[in-house]
Amino acid sequence: LYVFQRTLKAELISQMNPPKFEKTEDMSNLTFLNDASVLHNLRARYSAMLIYTYSGLFCVVINPYKRLPIYTDSVAQMFMGKRKSEMPPHLFAVSDEAYRSMLQNHENQSMLITGESGAGKTENTKKVISYFAFVGASQQAEVGKVATSTDGKKKVTLEDQIVQTNPVLEAFGNARTVRNNNSSRFGKFIRIHFSKHGRVASCDIEHYLLEKSRVIRQAPGERCYHIFYQMTSDYKPELKPMLLLDKPLREYWFVAQAELTVDGMNDAEEFKLTDEAFDILHFTTEEKINCYKLMAAHMHIGNMKFKQRPREEQAEADGTDEAEKAAEMYGVIAEELLKAFTRPRVKVGTEWVNKGQNVEQVNWAVGAMGKAIYGRVFNWLVKKCNNTLDQKGIARDYFIGVLDIAGFEIFDVSTPYSYSCNSRLFIIHSYSQLLIIHHTGIHYSCEYSTQLFT
Repeated sequence: LYVFQRTLKAELISQMNPPKFEKTEDMSNLTFLNDASVLHNLRARYSAMLIYTYSGLFCVVINPYKRLPIYTDSVAQMFMGKRKSEMPPHLFAVSDEAYRSMLQNHENQSMLITGESGAGKTENTKKVISYFAFVGASQQAEVGKVATSTDGKKKVTLEDQIVQTNPVLEAFGNARTVRNNNSSRFGKFIRIHFSKHGRVASCDIEHYLLEKSRVIRQAPGERCYHIFYQMTSDYKPELKPMLLLDKPLREYWFVAQAELTVDGMNDAEEFKLTDEAFDILHFTTEEKINCYKLMAAHMHIGNMKFKQRPREEQAEADGTDEAEKAAEMYGVIAEELLKAFTRPRVKVGTEWVNKGQNVEQVNWAVGAMGKAIYGRVFNWLVKKCNNTLDQKGIARDYFIGVLDIAGFEIFDVSTPYSYSCNSRLFIIHSYSQLLIIHHTGIHYSCEYSTQLFT
């Protein structure tokens, strides 16, 4: 038995809530609402693996960093059509409330998912999308319009395609960081459109602030985007010879500056999911291969070497092997590719001239081109997904928007990307706080008026 005695200042002491509020589901019901009581309640619930807790109109989530069996179809079925007060705190309850409010009030809805990097925003966004897809499929089943193919198998539905955008965008937009093994390195706003009867009509995705600098530079303990490691896994052994990837992964500088693996993640299995998602989203075989070729070309240009000509401020290629491989992947001539780096054409007045570049300038040009091409590939992927999800035939009366914003990050030295993310997050967070406080005031004033006159 150990007895500890500690003397504290009076202003550091917080009032304790009665025992009946232990592990309360809604912290707005606490008698004494202070930092200590909130943290104690969240810790007590988390210890019991109750990761969702309400706080008025908010739903607070603590990342368990492991998979829990609370997102199955049977669990989703339990929350369909139920009020939040009838069920324990859950993301599905919040999602269903947004869905029912849309249909009953005939208004578009929005869900804001925010938190620090590694808080679980992307995973919860995926669960929200899955729930809306499940509800939409249930509505379609009720009207008896579940399509089947000629061989009797269930056809790929719009709901399936919406869910399958996740593996594709995660492969090209997520990476390992020091705080998160599957960190989303871009922000996205997803609109799921519904008919007035509640059926899913279409979906579109907007993205912003893709961290392009990651494709040429990774900090210690981090990794480049998942797609590079998926491609070089053993799921498709015929792919590496096709992409001319004949070296060990650790020798490709642009993607091997730090970590090469992720604990608990099998790149071969993840690549299988990515490749299957491409098929479900109606990417052609040629489009898939071209994506992989552009990724391989990026790995090759990262290995190109240049040297300075004696007594000249002019760089030249120090070997052409990697340049030839990159050129083949890009579908261009190797000599023209090298010339574009070492002696690019620039416009001076009304004339075009070839400008000489030293080794440092050439290396910067290679990195800039790698980032630009990767950004354009990602833009094309999102556009292709949107085209597939833009199906006709069902009226688009309302939508539910889901905003998954980049998490707040603190570094010893901030990069332009982290500064942009943190600045945008601060603006969105400030606006959302004001908006939610306003709606909370209206909600409780209406509740008070109802109690006053009953």
